[in-house]
Amino acid sequence: MSLQNKYDFKVIFSVKNANPNGDPLNGNRPRQDFEGFGEVSDVAIKRKIRNRLQDLGERIFIQSNDRADDGFTNLKDRAESVESLKKILGDKKKADADAFAKVACENWFDVRAFGQVFAFSGTQVSVGVRGPVSVQLAESVEPVEITSMQITKSVNSVPGDGKGSDTMGTKHFVSSGLYTFNGSINPQLAEKTGFTDADAEKFLEALKSLFENDASAARPEGSMTVEKVYWWKHPSKAGAYPSAKVHRSVKLIKKGGVDVPRSIEDYDIEVASLEKLPVQEFDGI
Repeated sequence: MSLQNKYDFKVIFSVKNANPNGDPLNGNRPRQDFEGFGEVSDVAIKRKIRNRLQDLGERIFIQSNDRADDGFTNLKDRAESVESLKKILGDKKKADADAFAKVACENWFDVRAFGQVFAFSGTQVSVGVRGPVSVQLAESVEPVEITSMQITKSVNSVPGDGKGSDTMGTKHFVSSGLYTFNGSINPQLAEKTGFTDADAEKFLEALKSLFENDASAARPEGSMTVEKVYWWKHPSKAGAYPSAKVHRSVKLIKKGGVDVPRSIEDYDIEVASLEKLPVQEFDGI
């Protein structure tokens, strides 16, 4: 059975000497707005959620090449690996978009959660699936300080008689910062994709362990940590309160005497009581 309740969620995570989301148009520096607040795009957050769901055993349609677990390197081949979808893709007449969407949602968690546009060259298929799960971009609670470090590579890239000159580079990272992002799960859209309460619980587990198995040179192990997850299950499909009011019910207030916050311990977290809507609070895994 698809969702019978609306869900809202809020995630608080910390960054320490890491680049949470580099901007390719700005030398891969961590993203900032014009006031200096750090940002992580919703696309980057969804990528991490997909990775965690994949680690938790779910089938994922939009896989990173370095994480592909089914041997396919493109989306068309992955779609055609499902026999019924391959048949629809090969139909020379007008394809059954509804049937295609239904099978795709049944097969891949991220399609029934986030939605997906299926449009492949050489086929008659053009299907758009609108998913029930929406995720906002993450923003830092305070402006972040970005540190730039010069690095060198002193190993020859190609064979040669002598040692080549060192290659210079720059590495950028956020010294410390606390970020938050919000999201919701819409039960009306869940009806169309088949997203269930069991899916919602698996999604929650992915949020709590968002940065597990996500280490890289830009994000060393332990440099990004989920601190808190707030999870609201509304009593109905319509919801007891607007999502904006629910998300604003959690506030982070800098403690007195703290000039430059360095961790979540430098904040007081106030959770306003919503009469019709209890909140579940979880620590990161």
